[in-house]
Amino acid sequence: MTDPTLNPVRSFVWPLLLAGGAVFAAAAPAQAQQRDAPPPVQSVAAQQPSRAQQLMGDIAPKLAELTDEVLLGDVWERPQLSKRDRSLVTVSALVALNRLDQLRSHIRLARQNGVTETEIIEAITQLAFYSGWPNAISAVGVAREVFKSDVGAPPQKENGK
Repeated sequence: MTDPTLNPVRSFVWPLLLAGGAVFAAAAPAQAQQRDAPPPVQSVAAQQPSRAQQLMGDIAPKLAELTDEVLLGDVWERPQLSKRDRSLVTVSALVALNRLDQLRSHIRLARQNGVTETEIIEAITQLAFYSGWPNAISAVGVAREVFKSDVGAPPQKENGK
């Protein structure tokens, strides 16, 4: 048998299996009561659709849900990389794949997460030699647009200086 702790899904499911289903049996009466109870009152913030819900929830609700819960709720919150580093990796991948529509929002997010304009341009320059000159040229154009539209934003420190 393999070690269940090596897989995060197994590490979650394994204790439930060892409990012999007792967790599920105890939850059944509570679920029946929830069906009969009126729906809980939600706060205004809870009623606001996420950005993913706004962009695609009407046509791809599961993709929006996975974006909110898995990508943003789990992957982006993992402590093994800082959000700054995740932003730099994401911007780099989007440049390499020439995904300009997503690049716009991720350059903005990278700036919010502490990546400087200089670092973004340096990453794009580096990527020109690994992902293609046209991708880099297109990415510079997108970066220029984002930087100009963020003129009122507070300036980012250059490498903590």
